[in-house]
Amino acid sequence: MPQSAPPFSELMAACRVSAVHLEMRDHYDDPDEAPRVAAWKDGYRPNPADRSTWWRPWLDMVQETVARGVVIRRARIISEPVSEYTRYLYDGTFTNVAAGEDIRWLPRRQASDLALPGNDFWVFDGRVVRFGYFSGEGTYLGDEVTEEPTVAKLCTDSFEAVWSRAIPHAEYKA
Repeated sequence: MPQSAPPFSELMAACRVSAVHLEMRDHYDDPDEAPRVAAWKDGYRPNPADRSTWWRPWLDMVQETVARGVVIRRARIISEPVSEYTRYLYDGTFTNVAAGEDIRWLPRRQASDLALPGNDFWVFDGRVVRFGYFSGEGTYLGDEVTEEPTVAKLCTDSFEAVWSRAIPHAEYKA
């Protein structure tokens, strides 16, 4: 049975083997991220040589988690041509990769025959699923967690199907 999710940092801290994330939206309207998006629109780009310009809380957590031996993979299903927001994500993804995430991109037209859950999700260690819920405009509405084995399998299988088709970040050109 789904339940409200504990803080994301707790889910990541409890993770021992793998964390996979599937993103399926072309836009997220995160108020905490709005200043970074606005700066990007004005021409700002993180400096590859200066990690202090990167999104520190997230990247620090990723780096610490990967250092414990956890594999973190993220796949993004995207429309092409890409949205402005997807271009913003693409331009900053090198920081996620440098922190230890493995990221791939799948053009939406290549996902038409895949069975996918209706919401973005994380799967921790193949058994704990955290669904994220968003409005049509991309506003975060909340999340819930389930350890239902059939849901974990659905999400894991869906992620792996996307992953097998998706293009590694170093090879994808937005």
